[in-house]
Amino acid sequence: QVPLVPSGGGSVQAGGSLRLSCTAPGFTQNSCGMGWYRNPAARQREWVSSITPDGSALYADSVKGRFTISKDKAQDTVFLQMNSLKPEDTAMYLCKTWGPGTCSRTLWGQGTQVTVSS
Repeated sequence: QVPLVPSGGGSVQAGGSLRLSCTAPGFTQNSCGMGWYRNPAARQREWVSSITPDGSALYADSVKGRFTISKDKAQDTVFLQMNSLKPEDTAMYLCKTWGPGTCSRTLWGQGTQVTVSS
């Protein structure tokens, strides 16, 4: 399995926006869901958001109302639109698929760094 490597991170000021992308070949065909996670410095990995195979979106309370998850089935890509960013959103963001068969066997990649300054 190939590690999933998200893109789109960067450095922004508080209140700014970023859009992360994660492409997982076979994601749509295999009916996978995908989750976004983040590793803040000195804290454990946190779940941020997930999108189910039927397109339902789930969010952690800390990002609800600010982040939006979506997917492009044709591109096997999931996006995380992050608005109203806060310094506490600073973290390495990672993505991973879940679900039946090969969906559960994707590997963690390096992640993409999001840094929000006050």
